[in-house]
Amino acid sequence: MKIKIILAFFVFLIAYAFSVRFTIDNNCPYTIWPASVTRSKGPRILTGFELASRASKKLEVPSQWSGRIWARFVCSGFQGKFTCRSGDCGSGHIECGGASGAAPATLVEFTLFGAGGQDFYDISLVDGFNLPVRVAPQIAGCTTISCPVDINNRRCPKELAVFNTDGGIIGCKSACVAFNQPQYCCTGEYGSPDKCKPTNYSNVFKQPCPQAYSYAYDDRSSLFTCKRHPDYVITFCP
Repeated sequence: MKIKIILAFFVFLIAYAFSVRFTIDNNCPYTIWPASVTRSKGPRILTGFELASRASKKLEVPSQWSGRIWARFVCSGFQGKFTCRSGDCGSGHIECGGASGAAPATLVEFTLFGAGGQDFYDISLVDGFNLPVRVAPQIAGCTTISCPVDINNRRCPKELAVFNTDGGIIGCKSACVAFNQPQYCCTGEYGSPDKCKPTNYSNVFKQPCPQAYSYAYDDRSSLFTCKRHPDYVITFCP
């Protein structure tokens, strides 16, 4: 028993003895405002910042961090209140302070040093899409994943589209967000993998981005793991 306790203690120390570096790159031809929300206990990472086109920012992340990262755009600070037409978190400031972004937004999700000591990571379009993204573990043997296609301008059905004031599409809602129906949200009688299946609407996202979650039970082709705890590069508009 003592040996097990000692081993568990050392695993705990190892998990907290290092941090992971996230590098956020903006390859979009315009400024974006990346944001994060922390789901795990402990310190949260920077919850929002401005990132000019072709710029990059490095974040040191606790080794057992769990949370989401997304990007906001079409933002302004009109009358002292910061707001974004895509991905806004409602804080009124550049930093979101723990608030999540409004759908639709492309989400990058991490659970570092999770079950079995593995990192879990994915791209989620379950609530919809706003920007293309790529997640690249900085180590050999772990899968780089991406949603490289601008779904807004190529594939988004009108009934799912979010329009800017100039008429351009700046987001594509999932069917769950757009219609709030159990068959799209995997709730109620559809609340299990054998009942909730892909739909024509989820395929709007899955076909151009096969590595991304397109609905709640899309785990088989969309959840990735890495055992070696690398740093990660997250690129918007790859």
